[in-house]
Amino acid sequence: MGDISGPIIYELDYSSEGIKNFDSNVQEHVGKDAKYLLHYPTVYIVNDKNKEKQFSVYIGETSDIKKRTMQHLTVDPKSRTDWENLAISDSSKMYVIGHDHFNKSLTLDIENRLMLYMSSIENIEAIYNRRTNQQNDYYTSQELDKIFSLVWRGLRKKNKDLFPVEQIIRDSALFKASPFHKLTEEQVRTKDFITLRIMQALTTGKTGQLILVTGEAGSGKTVLMSSLFYELNQLSKEDPDNLIFKDTKNFLLVNHEQQLKVYQQIATKLGIYSKKQPDLVSKPTPFINNHGPEDKVDVVIVDEAHLLWTQGKQSYRGKNQLQDLLERAKVVVAVFDQNQVLSTQQYWEYEELMSLQHEAQLNHNLMYLSNQMRINSDKATVNWIRSLIDEQEIGEIPADSKNYDIQIFDSPEDLHAAIKAKAESQDSGISRLTATFDWDYVDKRKPEEEDYWYVRVGDWKLPWNLQLPVASKVQSIKNRHLSWAEQEQTVDEVGSTFTVQGFDLNYAGVIIGPSVKYRNGKVIFDRQASKNKKATQKRSLKDGSKEYFSDTLLKNELNVLLTRGVNGLYIYAVDEELRRALLDARKG
Repeated sequence: MGDISGPIIYELDYSSEGIKNFDSNVQEHVGKDAKYLLHYPTVYIVNDKNKEKQFSVYIGETSDIKKRTMQHLTVDPKSRTDWENLAISDSSKMYVIGHDHFNKSLTLDIENRLMLYMSSIENIEAIYNRRTNQQNDYYTSQELDKIFSLVWRGLRKKNKDLFPVEQIIRDSALFKASPFHKLTEEQVRTKDFITLRIMQALTTGKTGQLILVTGEAGSGKTVLMSSLFYELNQLSKEDPDNLIFKDTKNFLLVNHEQQLKVYQQIATKLGIYSKKQPDLVSKPTPFINNHGPEDKVDVVIVDEAHLLWTQGKQSYRGKNQLQDLLERAKVVVAVFDQNQVLSTQQYWEYEELMSLQHEAQLNHNLMYLSNQMRINSDKATVNWIRSLIDEQEIGEIPADSKNYDIQIFDSPEDLHAAIKAKAESQDSGISRLTATFDWDYVDKRKPEEEDYWYVRVGDWKLPWNLQLPVASKVQSIKNRHLSWAEQEQTVDEVGSTFTVQGFDLNYAGVIIGPSVKYRNGKVIFDRQASKNKKATQKRSLKDGSKEYFSDTLLKNELNVLLTRGVNGLYIYAVDEELRRALLDARKG
């Protein structure tokens, strides 16, 4: 590929005066490379900062920057208030980006990557572009990553507030759930198929149609649903080809507080979600309470559908949330992983689950994502983790060709120290400690004799998640929009499945508590040692009998924790026999 030159980045006032003198100013300041801004395809970023240092941003690409900018300044404000706000502001700026390798496809991919990054930045409150432009292979497509990094570094030199360090962005929960990721072929096929099935349902007037998307943890289901939701909402506003999607009502639901926070923040930045329509991106219960069966919406997307309740509780008077959603929507797209069901309230009886899957399969609406995308390791490492969870067997830890780091620790102190060291390194990104739910924790109530609910092993202890205070009021306000793992103080807390499910950690430290033991060559589960009443209490079945499902649910808890790490998994086991078996599994 050879050496790739840096981009040409020119900053100007976003105004008629600024663009009027664009040619002469560029030629004066850029010299011989001016042609790459004046005559080549370019990418541009219009931005404005308010008094609270929050930015509004528009990202675009064009083959004629002067003509395109004049259109934005004079024509677009008449039909869109976002363009009007940018045009009348005295502080609006524009960056025009050129490169000697830019062609139409490459500038579209750079634009899309900028959308991905900038929609993930905390102090950007609004992104005004309304399209995705993922490109397939083309000449110079192999240069995208290198050129984009050069562009980002060049922009960062111009404005560090607007363009943070790449690694910080890539570690954010917003980035990992963004609809602007370039989808894999498998994700594209699945998304196209789902869109086609939704189109058919809306055309024929079918109601209560279930599309079931399954796949292991880390197979890209969240990004797929985020992308689908964004595209459906764009089509509902402006559908140039047909009127099928125009003015459709599309909702995104997730029964997980931390994941909901991320989705709402993304949807707010992209102009989809607002407090005027609070259940557009919400938990299932408020949606069900706000919409009766007679009030049919068009599409409901349910991420983490395995967290839906299959029996009533205090805030939910129904019997099965999925059935209630099917009564209220023409199409329900549900992401379901039975290996991540964590409580008896979410448990599906075998016959019900088989019926659900069979109905979806019968209607050709059952899809499986097979590509494991989270764990950055070779197959042997993934197989070792899966064998520990699924077969409950501990084999020799393989040497990983991709350098995925599995370490076994002999003390919780050493494990915490190793995770803190990773968390403090900008290269290692977000790393946190987690544990099985084997120590008391009561939400919204402090313990009687101590300041916090603790995870304890011998003389060592650390608070459970969501308890430690923050250093300042500014940080407290900031934390309202951040997931648990992204908050600075949480490096000295222990996360549970209820805070990390659905999220990535670069290095995941896992304390396997006393509910997981090793006896006679097998990993076993001890419900008596668990504090997770939602997993260990009996479940009432349809035939009136009651039964424990703790072996399955505690195994699922372990599955969630052991599959969080992107680049490494660090383990300490409380049970001495399990700890010894894991230590012995190390090579050498």
